[in-house]
Amino acid sequence: MKDAQSCFLSGCFVGYLPKAPGTYGTILGAVLALFLPQFTLFLLAILVTLIAIKQIDNYEAASNTHDESWIVIDEIVGIWIAISLLPKVTIFWVAVTVVLFRFFDITKPSYIKVLDKMEGGVGVMADDLLAGVVAGLVAGLLYVLVNLL
Repeated sequence: MKDAQSCFLSGCFVGYLPKAPGTYGTILGAVLALFLPQFTLFLLAILVTLIAIKQIDNYEAASNTHDESWIVIDEIVGIWIAISLLPKVTIFWVAVTVVLFRFFDITKPSYIKVLDKMEGGVGVMADDLLAGVVAGLVAGLLYVLVNLL
């Protein structure tokens, strides 16, 4: 199913790379984020989330599946949320945020796990959005602490 919907949901087919497609999607999202102002990135994340929820719902209804591993638009948007919350965007702090985001996305502590169990496009997107918020806040706190020392 290599069409426009598949291209969008897989992050221009990055999600089809073997082994750890979520990590590839996160890295793609982080690289793209370096070219946008944070406020624009935040607004783009909201817009893409709304489109993704609908597209995921359509795909899941047609394929009778849920949260396929090649769908990485959720990781892309999650890392955009995290980076948009950083006090200052530098390559170093984006890398720290990527590591934190992947940690929270993979381990799914607390409410992230609850959101992951939701059905449909909202379920696919929601856990990554919350993982992005948590990763962004933790990275921002680390930034502040490091700069206070």
